[in-house]
Amino acid sequence: MAFLWPLEVQAQGPLSSPVGVNRLRPPGAIAEEYFPGRCIRCGRCAEICPYRSIVVLDIHYGVHAGTPLIFVERVPCYLCMKCVQVCPTGTLRRIRQEETRMGTAVINRRACITWQGQTLCRTCYNVCPFKERAIHLDQLRPVVDERYCTGCGLCTHGCPLTPKAINIEPTYSYRPTKW
Repeated sequence: MAFLWPLEVQAQGPLSSPVGVNRLRPPGAIAEEYFPGRCIRCGRCAEICPYRSIVVLDIHYGVHAGTPLIFVERVPCYLCMKCVQVCPTGTLRRIRQEETRMGTAVINRRACITWQGQTLCRTCYNVCPFKERAIHLDQLRPVVDERYCTGCGLCTHGCPLTPKAINIEPTYSYRPTKW
């Protein structure tokens, strides 16, 4: 089981969600506000993941310690869907690959070298498991269709730029309400 050490990325407090841009829950995850209460921290999802995409958060993450997270810039989700099959609590719901909505890819057109006309790069398009649906080319420039994007992060991981020109905005990001 892979653990995430606190120096890599830290939550901002013991109750703060670790989910954010390019930091996602595995496929089929329930809403973030319920996730830490329902996950029993068994680690089966991380153990079964053949790509080691899923890491288990350490104690520095407060109530989220022991829960799974995917850092798509390091290792994206390859949508093998093994994690949803072993979750004993239904915190990761059993869904089909094309129903997955971990997040949505967002292209920064000011950073993308293809959108800037500097060169022709099709990396995000080429690595997308749902090309021509989730990402298609419009005049040789990548365009994301959020209806089909699963948020797997293969496009972000493959982007040759630093910082990345395409990032995943999480679907189940918890945003606390103001009192």
